[in-house]
Amino acid sequence: MSEKILRKFKGTVVSDKMAKTLVVVIESFKMHPKYGKRYKVSRKFKVHDEKNQYHEGDVVEFVECRPLSKDKKWRVIYK
Repeated sequence: MSEKILRKFKGTVVSDKMAKTLVVVIESFKMHPKYGKRYKVSRKFKVHDEKNQYHEGDVVEFVECRPLSKDKKWRVIYK
């Protein structure tokens, strides 16, 4: 059997205003190809939080899952 490869990220919660949904931002640095300057790139993900456990400012780990809604394809890993 082939095991499914899941993408896993770590980010900071920027919004917890929706029911059972968090907005998590991931910030990374990239290098400009010509000038060599580093610059910050951020992406936002809508993440499913079944227990409503996390709030703004918390650092969470989340993993890919089946689509739960139009935008939500990620779920929180509880520790």
